[in-house]
Amino acid sequence: MIRSILAAQRLDSRGNPTVQVDLTTDRGTFRAIVPSGASTGANEALELRDGDASAYGGRGVQKAVSNVRLLIGPALVESGLKVDTDQKRIDSFLKNLDGTKNKARLGANAILGVSMACARAGAAHAGIPLYEFLRRESGAERPLVMPVPFFNVLNGGVHSGNKMAFQEFMIAPVGASSLTEAVQMGSEVYHHLKKTIVEKFGPSATGIGDEGGFAPPISQPHEALDLLVAATSRAGYSGRIQFAIDPASSEFFRNGNYDIGFKDKPNLHSPKQLSELYHSLLQNYPIVLLEDPFAENDWNSWTEFNKECPVELVGDDLLVTNTKYVQEAEDKKACNAMLLKINQIGTISEAIEAANLAYNFGWNVFVSHRSGETTDDFIADLVVGLGTGHLKSGAPCRGERVAKYNRLMDIDDVLGQKCPYAGPQFKK
Repeated sequence: MIRSILAAQRLDSRGNPTVQVDLTTDRGTFRAIVPSGASTGANEALELRDGDASAYGGRGVQKAVSNVRLLIGPALVESGLKVDTDQKRIDSFLKNLDGTKNKARLGANAILGVSMACARAGAAHAGIPLYEFLRRESGAERPLVMPVPFFNVLNGGVHSGNKMAFQEFMIAPVGASSLTEAVQMGSEVYHHLKKTIVEKFGPSATGIGDEGGFAPPISQPHEALDLLVAATSRAGYSGRIQFAIDPASSEFFRNGNYDIGFKDKPNLHSPKQLSELYHSLLQNYPIVLLEDPFAENDWNSWTEFNKECPVELVGDDLLVTNTKYVQEAEDKKACNAMLLKINQIGTISEAIEAANLAYNFGWNVFVSHRSGETTDDFIADLVVGLGTGHLKSGAPCRGERVAKYNRLMDIDDVLGQKCPYAGPQFKK
């Protein structure tokens, strides 16, 4: 039984306020801290901010905190719902308590913190690890699998101060024998990448972006990929590590065209020209995943590109972890994979529902952190429990990113051969 639910304002990895929830039952107190995004889809559930310019530049979350303390907490305690058996009913209760389509009244950040804390408490009450609790909540009969970590080692877009329009360039150690070896490979390439950047641009070029990736003075995608090729080779992992790109193209979509020079000098590309650029990169580099290559409202470009896309094509802003847009994308044949961000939708059950719908369409699911992260490692258990086979949680750098990879290595130690590494089969 839930005894109390408290909340407090704390900080995320960018120094912005976020919501921390402490849920107490007769088994103890269970904490959750909510992440926040910078590159956000227009249809995401609403992150409630105070708007008071005198505190944190208007980005405070005291309204959301008060909603947990004064509205959500008392109502959920009174409901008598049980954390070990009623996760779906709890999340439905929270959604109905808010009563809006995008959780604008209570705030998705308030609701998600409670949903996450309930899941943690539910696992403890059931006497099982969180990943097993989430697997059962999903109704999955799939075996557990350790994911391929996609490390964002080069940052651009709104996540960094360089001139690169594309937001993320990732390395994926598909050739590792285990999750633990994959983390080692990612870390070693990351350090060789730093040496390569120093040699090419000097020590001052090794500043990092929001997700821990380096942000050297480059502006063209091929420059970033050439750096990854060099670093991977220096680490001795050529052929064992593949790449992924997240342009986050909604950020530079301008009146039907894409300005890949939006951070410096205008460099407009039509959707066709941008498609040609992507195909050229796919032909010349070992890229296995492309996320948000087109803007969230540019459905025609998505559909046309998907007809001939040879790699995993992931919708993020396009889908916002919402079954409505997943269904629309399937109807329009716009992509073949969904990015899963729990704060885009606001409850764990709704996120699982979106993942299951994507699976039903034969898609892949790619679990993701946010650029404004916390040390909460919830998504590490989520990716194992849902068996998605891959996740991204930033560079092997910064505590809020490393927390997820460390948790995955802990799970890897416990499960061993019972939970094989996805490797090259991460898409299956």
